[in-house]
Amino acid sequence: MQCEVVIEFDPQTNSFCATVPGLPVIVDADSEEEALQMAREAIEFCFEDNHERRDVPHSERPGYAKVVKVEVNVPSSR
Repeated sequence: MQCEVVIEFDPQTNSFCATVPGLPVIVDADSEEEALQMAREAIEFCFEDNHERRDVPHSERPGYAKVVKVEVNVPSSR
């Protein structure tokens, strides 16, 4: 299974933040590699936890995310 992981670098804190759309995963790390590893472990934990709680309503289970593009109207500069 593959999951999307979004990695952002914050120059103010000199750290990397990884999030996973559709899952409650947010990790901070000193390197991109560490952020990816921590995100991978958090994703696995989410699905292990969900597997153990099959009686939990669907609204409380990890969901899915969808990335879409939208057209926006931006005023032209003068």
